[in-house]
Amino acid sequence: MPHTQSAKKRLRQSEDRRIHNKDRMTELKSIKKKILRAVHDGHKQEAETLYRDFTKRLDQAASVNTIHKNAAARTKSRVAHAIAVGAPAPAAPRVVKAESAAKASAPKAPKAPKAPKAAPKA
Repeated sequence: MPHTQSAKKRLRQSEDRRIHNKDRMTELKSIKKKILRAVHDGHKQEAETLYRDFTKRLDQAASVNTIHKNAAARTKSRVAHAIAVGAPAPAAPRVVKAESAAKASAPKAPKAPKAPKAAPKA
């Protein structure tokens, strides 16, 4: 616990800032999820509208050091790319080489049983 008046005040301030920053980050994450969900569902117009609000709020968070400037820029870039590209294509089925498939399906030979340990000397 803080002992001096200034340390007590700093504790109060940091607690208030922590709560405020957490609220701001939660809001940013929620908007990002809405954008990515809209992109996935094919609602590009809705995603672009949300993106404008998202970038504004990201810049505001970066201006008061809730998030680093470069982290904000990187996030904006990634979300903009996701909007431009659209919904990700479904993953292609994995191609397995015949050689590795045969190896994987071959049964393994059983291991030889271990010899029992000798009793400890007394």
